Amino acid sequence: MAAPAASSERLGDLLVREGLITREQLEKALQEQRQSGTRVGYNLVKLGFIQETELTKMLARQYKMPAVDLSKFEVDPRIAKLIPGDVAIKNLVLPLKRDGRTLTVAMADPTNLGVLDDLKFITRYDIFPVIGGEFTLKSAIEKLYENTADTQVNDLLSVIDDMESDVEVLEEKEEDQVAAQLSASMEDAPVVKLLNAILTDAVKKGASDIHFECFEFDIRVRYRIDGALMEVMKPPMKLKAALISRFKIMAQLNIAERRVPQDGRIKLKMGKKVIDYRVSTLPTLFGEKIVLRILDKGNLTLDLEKFGIEPKAEKDLMEAVSNPYGMVLVTGPTGSGKTTTLYSALSKVNNIDVNIMTAEDPVEYNLYGVNQVLVRTEIGMTFAAALKAFLRQDPNIIMVGEIRDLETGGIAIKAALTGHMVLSTLHTNSAPETVTRLMDMGLEPFNVASALNLVLAQRLLRRICGNCKIQYTPSAIEFDVAKVREDTTLRSLRFQQETVDNAKLKASKEAMPLLQNVTLDTRIMDLPFFKGKGCDQCAGTGMKGRQGVYEVMPMSPNLRKLILQNVGAAEIRDAAVDEGMLTLRMDGWVKVMKGITTLEQVVRETAV
Repeated sequence: MAAPAASSERLGDLLVREGLITREQLEKALQEQRQSGTRVGYNLVKLGFIQETELTKMLARQYKMPAVDLSKFEVDPRIAKLIPGDVAIKNLVLPLKRDGRTLTVAMADPTNLGVLDDLKFITRYDIFPVIGGEFTLKSAIEKLYENTADTQVNDLLSVIDDMESDVEVLEEKEEDQVAAQLSASMEDAPVVKLLNAILTDAVKKGASDIHFECFEFDIRVRYRIDGALMEVMKPPMKLKAALISRFKIMAQLNIAERRVPQDGRIKLKMGKKVIDYRVSTLPTLFGEKIVLRILDKGNLTLDLEKFGIEPKAEKDLMEAVSNPYGMVLVTGPTGSGKTTTLYSALSKVNNIDVNIMTAEDPVEYNLYGVNQVLVRTEIGMTFAAALKAFLRQDPNIIMVGEIRDLETGGIAIKAALTGHMVLSTLHTNSAPETVTRLMDMGLEPFNVASALNLVLAQRLLRRICGNCKIQYTPSAIEFDVAKVREDTTLRSLRFQQETVDNAKLKASKEAMPLLQNVTLDTRIMDLPFFKGKGCDQCAGTGMKGRQGVYEVMPMSPNLRKLILQNVGAAEIRDAAVDEGMLTLRMDGWVKVMKGITTLEQVVRETAV
């Protein structure tokens, strides 16, 4: 494209002559330009001396190019992808629309003609430039390109450059001489900025874990967001040794030991917020894999209703925890939210008149008013030892991080039977199986039947993205995988009317009108089903956020009788369902009915 013809008069002088700004205002803008290196027009808008639309009109007249008001223009993200994020940010250009072989591109600097040739080469389109306001153009570019892989490293480093003074490693103790020398030599290195940027960016994106993995030809960094891993960047291979060493120094680990796994902790202060990271290293074939678990107290939500627990289940749980004595067990795999559920229950009974003591490995969150003890097996401070000590500390409520063996289980049962409320976790697949697991450990059925108040099993499912949710009809194959026939009714799935009524009241806005005529005799195929079609907010996955499913089994006289008879988990489950318990799969069906999650998620995370 031919160069735009520009008048020889400078923009500032032109604006003064037209009466749009004063000479004093121009001098202030020029002074700002000398200090910050930004252009006169940008400074005039920033200082409020001229409207951006007036400036773009004047630029359009000066350079005989069309202007566009970007505040009234919605850019299609698919069009934006035609220009890489780093090119767009560096040159302040933004593709607006495509018409045949011509791509209309907004640019802030009409004199930057070299970029037009670059864009033509990159996009393989003819470029039609228009002038856009620099202020609005910058914000539009940031919004559209903030998550692109092309700009991830640059974005991270620019973030940390801006807030470097606000990020510091806390509680970094004295290191050995080698580590101290390496730390000093790396203090100004790019690797320090890169790691700080990764740690802060993961918190900003709501990640629960950071995975740093070494392979033969590259390094990969992934975040676990809403339970799913997503790749965010691949740092240069030459930084591998420095990155691993820096991680170890921050976590106070032995940087010379590369043959055995190590565990440590990083505490970072970001502005006014303190974030804890649990660090684990593991030697692999091509280097050490490092996984960091993010413990952000700011993200700790202690409202069970927000997690999706059904009203009856929440009522049963709070009644069990409010008892003066007995045992409440929470069960599920690692990362299913067991600790959060226990903390939520503790927060409800954390009053001035009770003494609450916990033994945890590790202590994930600090709770005011709760005496928390860190279990350290290597020095003999086991769960069992902590429990014995607790009983001499006049406790009302005791929380044990996990019952792993007969000794811990035995002391916990005795504590529950002698007037203490005991909360703990196990790794079992369902609530009824927890009872049989305790007896398999060697605990007596009469002790288990007497001590247990309630068992809760839980899982976390991914939620459908609210921005791109659509209704759809599952295929016959999906019903087969879920092990139900299409003509199966809610009654035959052993639902009760109360559950259906609650689902109608708490359903999503899309599902609520479709549930009004649902009864126990409604067939599964006639229920509303939803999924996400994929959008920018959910990174094209159709899923955003997580939701709990719960199997809450309160101990009734009938269930205690079955436990005394030493029956299997299946008989206990059937009796509990008859009394109104929702199994994990049934609670999953409720979340599907409500339009919260997908059938695929329920099948993946729960068993029939």
